[in-house]
Amino acid sequence: MTLTLALMTDEELTTLLGPLQRSYAEELTRHRGIPAAAALDRAVTQTRDLLPAGAATEDVLLRVARVDGVQVGWIWVTLPGAAGASDAPAGSGRAWIHNIEVHPEHRGRGYARRMIQLIEAELTGLGVAELGLNVFGSNRVAIGLYESLGFQVAAQQMTKQLAAGAPEPPPSQG
Repeated sequence: MTLTLALMTDEELTTLLGPLQRSYAEELTRHRGIPAAAALDRAVTQTRDLLPAGAATEDVLLRVARVDGVQVGWIWVTLPGAAGASDAPAGSGRAWIHNIEVHPEHRGRGYARRMIQLIEAELTGLGVAELGLNVFGSNRVAIGLYESLGFQVAAQQMTKQLAAGAPEPPPSQG
């Protein structure tokens, strides 16, 4: 059972984008407090802007992962210098993972690790020097995987939920 990555077709992309957009919108609502409708609109707009030509978008690697002919997941990477590649400085040579997903029924078998290893090999062959990604802080499984593959925290956002309408603390007696 060998995992392979293959070029994604427009039909496959169309099938995968809806669930990605809904999932991303849910995370935006949960982690950033964006109302659900606005979060979904943002997710749809971002994916449309980043993939204007669908699977044929220039400087984008869209790959489906297959094991014995069965699609088990997919990965979306933008090459350095492309629109939406990341917040990397110009000329940094950083590619960007926008999404990596193993379908629920295939999780826990090392497929995400293998997908990243294969995309790293492809990027290395293209002369790409660095690979980056974002991950929501609550996704501990993914964070553990990325750390085990050598990814390091380069920037970090932190938030704290505040009780709405809580009384103000008394002034300091100092």
